[in-house]
Amino acid sequence: MCCFLGFRIVRTRTILRAAFYLHGLFGLVAGAVRAQDNYEIQVYPYETVEAHHTMVELHSNFTIDGSKTVENGLLPSNHALHETIEITHGFNDWFEVGFYIFTYERSGFGVQWVGDHIRPRVRIPKKWNWPVGLSLSQEIGYQRRKFPVDTWTWEIRMIADKQIGRWYFSLNPTLDRSFHGESVKQGVVFSPNFKFSYDLTKKIAGGVEYYGSVGPITGFLALDQQEHQIFLPSTSTSRPSG
Repeated sequence: MCCFLGFRIVRTRTILRAAFYLHGLFGLVAGAVRAQDNYEIQVYPYETVEAHHTMVELHSNFTIDGSKTVENGLLPSNHALHETIEITHGFNDWFEVGFYIFTYERSGFGVQWVGDHIRPRVRIPKKWNWPVGLSLSQEIGYQRRKFPVDTWTWEIRMIADKQIGRWYFSLNPTLDRSFHGESVKQGVVFSPNFKFSYDLTKKIAGGVEYYGSVGPITGFLALDQQEHQIFLPSTSTSRPSG
């Protein structure tokens, strides 16, 4: 069992968005694959950043209760602050690229660089007037071995969302693959992620976000080895559309 608090700030030319999360981990985490992976936690909307604009986000996650000693070569997570800078640029009305800088801070260890990821994403343009929003992203990058057990990883994520009145729904099924580290032998791992929220005002919505990791697509893990995370509550202002 581990718990952490998260706070996300999004800065653009015109808006400031903040999100607060209280995290509880239900069930057992499969190995230590994701024990240090709480850097950028988000269910994505289908929209991309507006063309010729750049968005900067700060994701801050503080672990309330985690590992207290070095385990399997991983630095302690207890009372550690994970800060992620995400810089995303929109190139046109259907393509963006995001870049992540991960950091770790804990008493006795100072501030350390964890790694970097890059994430190109394409979407169905709004002018096509599809009944749901659809986009596809890929993320690849490196993290130093003393933070996760896998250093080079790849992710492909399908994003589908829909606004129905004040209700918003987003589904982010994800396939993950390790290219270097302890999880290489697992092959491609399936992670279901979704969000639903309700617009309390024109600027603020409250809802629930779920993240999971159920194991390789060739054979899911037993339930007590799967990872299931729920975030409560989720609040944000509207993201700039493109």
